[in-house]
Amino acid sequence: MKENSMLSFDRPTQARSGPIGGQPPKRRALPQFQSVQSVQSLPWSQWRQWGQTLRRVAKNLMAGALALVLGLCALSAFAQSTPAPVRILVGAPAGGTTDTMARTLAQALSQQWSRVVLVENRTGAGGNVAAEAVARAAPDGLTLLMSFTSHAINASLYPHLPFDPIKDFTPITMVSTSPSILVAHPSLGANTLPELIALAKAQPGKLNFAIGALGSSLHLAGDAFKLKAGVNIINVPYRGTAPAIQDVLAGQVELMFANIGNAQQYLAVGKLKALGVTSPKRLAAFPQVPSMAETLPGFESSAWFGLFGPAKISPELLARLESGARTAILTPEVKQRIEAEGASAVANSSAEFAQFLSADIARWREVVKFSGAKPE
Repeated sequence: MKENSMLSFDRPTQARSGPIGGQPPKRRALPQFQSVQSVQSLPWSQWRQWGQTLRRVAKNLMAGALALVLGLCALSAFAQSTPAPVRILVGAPAGGTTDTMARTLAQALSQQWSRVVLVENRTGAGGNVAAEAVARAAPDGLTLLMSFTSHAINASLYPHLPFDPIKDFTPITMVSTSPSILVAHPSLGANTLPELIALAKAQPGKLNFAIGALGSSLHLAGDAFKLKAGVNIINVPYRGTAPAIQDVLAGQVELMFANIGNAQQYLAVGKLKALGVTSPKRLAAFPQVPSMAETLPGFESSAWFGLFGPAKISPELLARLESGARTAILTPEVKQRIEAEGASAVANSSAEFAQFLSADIARWREVVKFSGAKPE
C-alpha cells in the first residue's frame, strides 16, 4: 500500500488492535429480524432506546441546519454593510507621476468616503488599455480612471481607438498640471529662447532633440515648439527618459523637453541650462527662467492628470464624486504631494474639465499631424 493511501476514506483491511494491544474490541451485533412478528415482539425498553436515538439525531441535524442558516445570514449582512471597493485604473506603470497622483488621491478619498479605494495599474498602448476598461465599466462610480495628457493625444495618434475619448467618459476633475522645461547642454551656443530660434534657423537640421518616448507629451511639446517657431530640429528617440537625459548630459544631443522633477537636480549644479518653461507664466521654483510664451505668444504645453468615470454617470453620483475628489485634492497633504512631483493642484469642476479636454484634443491634433508620430 502506498504511503498516502491512508488519506482516503477507505477503511484499512487489517483489524485494529485494542487500546492496550490486546484483542480487537467486539462490535455490537445488529439485531436480525426474520419476520414482522419478531419486530413486534421486541420489549418496550428497546423501542424507547431507539426513539431516544432518533430524537438526538434529529436534534443534531436541526442544530446544524440552524447554524448554517445563521452563518449565511451573517455573511450576507456583512457583505451588505461593507461597501464594495472603488478602483482607480491607471494606464501607466507603478512609480511614475500618474501612478503617484492616483495613489495620493486614492488614500485621501478612502479616508473621506470611509471605504476602500484601490489603484490598479493596467499599462499598454499609451494608456488605452486602462481607458478602454473604464469606458466599458458600469456607471456606478466603482470604476474610475486616472488619465493624463495621452488621453487627448491618443485621439489623434491612434487611428482606430476602441472608444471615444469624449463620449465614452465622464470628466470628474483635473487633478493637477505639470509644465515641462526646455533644457540644453551647457556647450550649446544659445542661452535664451530667442537665441535658440535664431541658431536653429541659421543651421536647419543641425540641432537635435532627445525624445524619451514617441507620442508622449514631451515629444509633442518639442514638435509644438518647432511648429510655432518655424524651425527644423531633428528628433532622436530613446527608450525612456533616463537614457535620453543621459545623452544630453554627455553632450551627445543638444536639447530636450524634460519634466521639472527629472531636470531640477542637474540644473542646480550647472550640468544643464534652462531656456524656457512651457507654462503660460514663469514658475515660482524657477523665477529666473522665462516662460516660452514670452517669446512665442500663446505657446503652452503642460502635462495634465485627470480623474474620469464611464459615460452616463447620473448627475447625483457625479456631484458626489466631483465634490469628494475636489475636496481631497485641495487638502494640505495632497497638495504637498502633488507639488513634490513638480506639479500644481487644479481641482476644477466637471464642466470646466470637459471643456478643457475638447480644446486639448483639438490642439494636439494639429501637432500630431505636423510631427507625423505613429504609435510604438
